[in-house]
Amino acid sequence: MNSHATAHRGTGPEPHSFAGPRPTTGGTVRRTLLRTALTGAAALGAGLTAARPAAATSGPGTGPRPSTPQEALAELAAGNRRWRSFRERHPHETPAIRKELTTAQHPFAVVLGCIDSRVPPELVFDQGLGDLMTVRTAGEVLDEAVLGSVAYGVLELGIPLVVVLGHQSCGAVRAAVEAEESGGRLPAHIQYLADQIRPAIDHSTEGDARIDATVDANVRLVRSRLAAEPDLAAKVSTGRLAIVGARYELTDQAVHRVS
Repeated sequence: MNSHATAHRGTGPEPHSFAGPRPTTGGTVRRTLLRTALTGAAALGAGLTAARPAAATSGPGTGPRPSTPQEALAELAAGNRRWRSFRERHPHETPAIRKELTTAQHPFAVVLGCIDSRVPPELVFDQGLGDLMTVRTAGEVLDEAVLGSVAYGVLELGIPLVVVLGHQSCGAVRAAVEAEESGGRLPAHIQYLADQIRPAIDHSTEGDARIDATVDANVRLVRSRLAAEPDLAAKVSTGRLAIVGARYELTDQAVHRVS
C-alpha cells in the first residue's frame, strides 16, 4: 500500500546488511513480541550467513539451489546486493527454464511482503521464475488464506526459509497509526487491516518516528505469529526452517534484518 512518500534510487553508503539486525529503539510493544517468539528463535540471529552442507535441490537450469535456511538467506542477501548496486541478473527467465518449470517447482524461500508497488520481492532480491513463493498483503497482515499459503510452501514444498518483509514508508502502517490517533474509522475493508496492525503500534514515540517504529514492530508481530504456528514451529525446532523479519528501505533499496 503506497504512502505519500516518494521513493528514489541511489547507491549511497552501505546500510545494515540483511544478514544482521537493524538497531532498534525501546518500546514495550516490541519487547512483548520478542518474548512471545518461538523457543529457539534466538538461533535465527546468529550464524545465518554461514552456509552449511546439505543435500542440494536442483534449481531451474542452474544446478543446486539453497536447501537450508542459511543458504537461502545468503542467496537473498547476494541478490539484494546486486539490486541495490544496479547489477541485476534477472535470472531464470529463458525459454528453456520456462519450459522446465511447467513440470515442477523448487522455490527456496517464502516471502510475505506488502502489496506496495515499490517492493516486489523478485526484484528486491533479484530472483527469477521458480525461486520465490511470494505472498503479499497490505502491511503483511495475516489471515487464514495467508497462513495456508505460507504453510503450503513450507510443508508441501519443503521451503527452508520464510521472510516477513516490511518496508519504509508503509502506507498501511501509516493508516493504522493515524486511525488510532484520530479515533476515526477507515473505509470498507481497510479498517480490518488497521485492526490487525494496531497491536504493533509503538507508543514510545510520536509523529513519523512512531510510524517508522511501528513498521519494525509489525514485522516482529507477524513473524512471532507465524513462529507460533505448531507445524512451522516443529520445523524451526529441528533447524529445517527459519522464520525471519526484514525491512526494505526505499531510499537506498537495501534489505536488513529486523531482530
